[in-house]
Amino acid sequence: MTMLALQNVSKSFGALTVTDDVSVEVPKGQALGIIGPNGAGKSTLFNLITGNLRADKGAINYQGRDVTHVSAMERCLTGIGRSFQIPQPFEKLTVFENLLVAATHGRNQSEAEVLDDCADVLERTELLRRANTPAGRLSLLERKRLELARAMATDPKLLLLDEIAGGLTEGECQALIRTIKDVHAQGVTIIWIEHVLHALISVVECLLVLDFGKVIGIGDPDEIMGSKEVKEIYLGIDV
Repeated sequence: MTMLALQNVSKSFGALTVTDDVSVEVPKGQALGIIGPNGAGKSTLFNLITGNLRADKGAINYQGRDVTHVSAMERCLTGIGRSFQIPQPFEKLTVFENLLVAATHGRNQSEAEVLDDCADVLERTELLRRANTPAGRLSLLERKRLELARAMATDPKLLLLDEIAGGLTEGECQALIRTIKDVHAQGVTIIWIEHVLHALISVVECLLVLDFGKVIGIGDPDEIMGSKEVKEIYLGIDV
């Protein structure tokens, strides 16, 4: 089953084309990594998938349904969750309260209906001991974990992660990888944008490369990273 399919999707801001005729299919249960230099259009692609931006042309299908013109809120309610590159929690709310906000609005359920699930997410993301801590007092790793936890609290079938490993130490990165692998093992389809390549490749089964809004390669991570074009465009190596 195809979880997500983009068909000839394009997006421009004035004369600048940031997503250029992108077509890709993501099978249910796959972990897909996306790499590319800064300005390649990676985050814009996420915003098109979630509905935060509308495509100028092309179609976006999610679980067999055309969601090209569906609102971001409705896409969230149908199971598309995401994290953001820069964590922006409600800093005066506790960690647990942050999850309650995400779960009640992202699932359109009452607090009583989501309490147990939020507690489970806190345990899976190793934040249970920080449940009553104001989010503004968290360390960087904990804020990254909270960003992941808030996305998980919406009960996503498709989880989009935007550079969630950036800025972490190697030990912190490995801890986060374990959590993401656990989420993937539960059957959640993942699309992950990341510059920390060793973290990304340790999780994903397929790798997509963007450059100037175009797909320049997709396939097995080792083959993609070994290709001449990727080394020249992404790694800056003259092959």
